[in-house]
Amino acid sequence: MGFLDILLGRSKAVPPNLDQLFSVPSAAITLQTAADYKPTGIGSVCFKAAEGGGFSALRSEVDKLLALDNGKFTSTTDSYGFTWLVRETTPDNVEGLVTDLHGVNTSLVDAGFGPALLCTLVNFSNGTNSLGLVYLYKRGSWYPFAPAGPDRRDNQTELQIKSLLATDLRLEQDLTRWFPIYGAPGL
Repeated sequence: MGFLDILLGRSKAVPPNLDQLFSVPSAAITLQTAADYKPTGIGSVCFKAAEGGGFSALRSEVDKLLALDNGKFTSTTDSYGFTWLVRETTPDNVEGLVTDLHGVNTSLVDAGFGPALLCTLVNFSNGTNSLGLVYLYKRGSWYPFAPAGPDRRDNQTELQIKSLLATDLRLEQDLTRWFPIYGAPGL
């Protein structure tokens, strides 16, 4: 980062570390013991492709991944135009879920589509409320998302979960980066 970047308030982007996904099983234990949130067995990878040739190549790569994985993943597009590759396992198979999500992320990055990746989501529930752990690629960090109805979120729960997971995950400290992912699969 140069002097001009400092003066203009620009910051250097943190490169994504996809191996951070492997810290989720430890966080899942913390969530279960300290807050009674249990894994649901649902996780997803979200990306947004631009129009044109790049989109066609990305869609082709995704279709190849879906064909190779023996039906492990399904694909859905939300109302904002983001594509979600969704993986469902048994709730007690957090390690397997994370391994599968890591595999898809790595395949997309290796194929040159890293800039199209938005986030990875791992879902939890306490029986009444949903909670998502969201990994932001462009920030290389995690944050909790607790939906509280259509277009509403539970900020208090999110901050409580943040304090619980401070030693388990590299958490995003800039709360303005905690964007809502309403309508995400499984939440």
